[in-house]
Amino acid sequence: MNISYKWLKEYVDFSLTPQETAAALTSTGLEVDALEEVQSIRGGLKGLYVGKVLTCEAHPNSDHLHVTTVDLGKEAPQQIVCGAPNVAAGQKVIVADLGCVLYDGDKEFTIKRSKLRGVESLGMICAEDEIGVGNSHDGIIVLPEDAPVGQPAAEYYHLESDWLIEVDITANRSDALSHYGVARDLYAWLRRNGYETSLHRPSCDDFKVDNESLPIEVEIDNTEACKRYACVSITGCEVKESPQWLKDKLSTIGLRPINNIVDITNYVMMAYGQPLHCFDADMVKGHRIVVRTQPEGTPFVTLDGEEHLLGEHDLSICNAEEPMCIAGVFGGKGSGTYDTTTNVVLESAYFHPTWIRKSARRHGLSTDASYRFERGIDPNGTIYALKQAAILCCQLAGGKVSMQINDVYPAPIADAQVRLDYEYCDRLIGKAIGHDMIRQIAESLEMKVVAEDAEGLVLDVPAYRTDVQRPCDVVEDILRIYGYNNVEIPTQLKSSLTVQTEQDAEYRLQNLVGEQLVGCGFYEIMNNSLTKVSYYEQAGLNAYPWEQTVKVVNPLSADLGVMRQTLLFGGLESIVRNANRKNANLRFFEVGNCYHYHQDRWSYEDPSKAYVEEAHLGLWVTGKRVCGSWAHADEDSSFCELNAYVQNIFARVGLTKNMMVVETSDNNIFASGLKVMTRGGKTVAELGILSHKLQRAADIANPVYYADIHWNTLMKAVRKNKLEYQEISKYPAVSRDLALLIDNSVKFAQIEEIAFQTEKKLLKRVELFDVYQGKNLPEGKKSYAVNFIIQDATRTLNDKAIDAIMTKLINNIKNKLGAELR
Repeated sequence: MNISYKWLKEYVDFSLTPQETAAALTSTGLEVDALEEVQSIRGGLKGLYVGKVLTCEAHPNSDHLHVTTVDLGKEAPQQIVCGAPNVAAGQKVIVADLGCVLYDGDKEFTIKRSKLRGVESLGMICAEDEIGVGNSHDGIIVLPEDAPVGQPAAEYYHLESDWLIEVDITANRSDALSHYGVARDLYAWLRRNGYETSLHRPSCDDFKVDNESLPIEVEIDNTEACKRYACVSITGCEVKESPQWLKDKLSTIGLRPINNIVDITNYVMMAYGQPLHCFDADMVKGHRIVVRTQPEGTPFVTLDGEEHLLGEHDLSICNAEEPMCIAGVFGGKGSGTYDTTTNVVLESAYFHPTWIRKSARRHGLSTDASYRFERGIDPNGTIYALKQAAILCCQLAGGKVSMQINDVYPAPIADAQVRLDYEYCDRLIGKAIGHDMIRQIAESLEMKVVAEDAEGLVLDVPAYRTDVQRPCDVVEDILRIYGYNNVEIPTQLKSSLTVQTEQDAEYRLQNLVGEQLVGCGFYEIMNNSLTKVSYYEQAGLNAYPWEQTVKVVNPLSADLGVMRQTLLFGGLESIVRNANRKNANLRFFEVGNCYHYHQDRWSYEDPSKAYVEEAHLGLWVTGKRVCGSWAHADEDSSFCELNAYVQNIFARVGLTKNMMVVETSDNNIFASGLKVMTRGGKTVAELGILSHKLQRAADIANPVYYADIHWNTLMKAVRKNKLEYQEISKYPAVSRDLALLIDNSVKFAQIEEIAFQTEKKLLKRVELFDVYQGKNLPEGKKSYAVNFIIQDATRTLNDKAIDAIMTKLINNIKNKLGAELR
């Protein structure tokens, strides 16, 4: 929001500098982002002075130039060559001295010592358009005789610069989207800090109805969307250029002047925060305005020439036959004011913020008016703004008010009433600031004290303060005016003992695992929890059915229509983005929540039970594991690599092999995958190679290996585990290999499970180091070469003990899996 320093001073009396004003506004919560000086004439007439032409002679080498001597109030007069036909001795003129910068549109040039036709010139005698005080170029400026020689031109023309204060208005402070709104906060701050000040705005005493020759009937069909609608007609207007003061005000804050009628509506909006719309009265067919919605698919062309299809959710301002305007958003083509317009109808209304916001988003339109309406304006300020605009139309366009104001306000919006206890206020602020101070600040913010007792106040909060509805809101308002910096930091530190919770332990492990993955070359990614509808609606994913998707009501787009059930698709989007930028060898991980909806758990008593939020850890590996190394040949990433990362995570958090059960995953996001479960059947992780269907849909060339670790389940599984460090055993480990002939249906996980069930104490590791399938083997058979590591931490194992363990292992594997030794 751009605020003019000079304009602000029209509503509140103060003597603060622009810099002090910016600091004061920031302290009240209206943070000033930038402060910039704005000159009404570019360059501020610097380097220009009043001079007197002492002599004027014809140039010896030109038939139109003159050689003059000019007194600028210095020790000696300056010689200046001038080409103006009206220059003469004895004149008072405006002179650009050496070093002065003059502007011609976007170009600028500096006055330098120069020679014109061989005669030295030490300056320039200026015309109006050359310095920006007028448009004439017929000759040089000739000043009255009493103009003081040597006076700076800026002083002679009484030139004053303005300051542009750029205020960052938060979404809840719609009341500050105007100069008068900002003035209210500044007034409260000035009173709080002991300055003599007053808050004022122009009266409406000059408003009068000249005749009733153009009455306009108003009807509100949709009273939910339009709470109040007022209008007045003005006849005999002359649409023309605005006066300079109005153009300057609008230009200073970044608005382009258009014509006097349109500029008046913009001026009133920026002054008082009430958006107005002006209709050509001849376009108001039937002299009737109806506020209603339209049948679905009604075509409507806006002022910019674009066609929009209106519907039952779009409020429109209509005449007796057709829509003229999308209410609060954009006017229609042909209904505005043009050079030929003579009779106008001014509109001032209060529309429901939600209706305006949705219409603006639906049609991709954003205007200064919609920006204010969708945040909430003052419902009780419509008539004041309408009268001010009508007064200006009469003054600047020569119009006549031709009807009584038609104000339709079926259900007046009352001020919010809030009970504020002094003790509650002091507790929230952290300091007792006194009852008188609380009352003074509340009243300076235009809150009316309707009752008071020893415990507190009952306040009527103005309807324009849409963000102040509760006692805590009032306390916040009081504190920002009192000053956050005036609440002292206590010298006494109050603390309490804290106990580490399970959540703290989870966060610690999460950070440790993250650091571990980063050390392995992974990059952490963060994706939006809102994701595309198409990922689930017709994807046919058995693990993530559409029925379990949490849908977003009124999503901004189909790309943000549902909450994610899995981290997978966000990671794939990150892979595509990187691959498209020639970065295809990737290792990503993400920690985030996934969301599910279970219809069978829903109940009227507690609908939230139907919704589940779970933390997950996702890993993505694709491309080459080694690439471009002189010491190692290029090597593609593989499932074994991903599995190693997952196993290392399990080891880091304390999930041991005897706590896990591994089986084939039936999740159809994988072409082939594994599922890791607890002994109780809870899924801890699923990992595998992504299915070709999903890979093609994502347009990824290289295979993608993905692991989904159910973080909450993992944390519950290791909750009671305690990681301990232990000394490396002094006694050697023993390695034994077996070549097993087994059925094709047997998996290594079954061998591993049987081995650890057989020898729980001394068996440390089981590894598969070779697989053979082919000739010289019976049909339906395969050969596994398995390595067993056995170790006792208290003694060296002898052959007898080792053979006993291996015999048990062999017998159990033979009996349970039908294996044979090769």
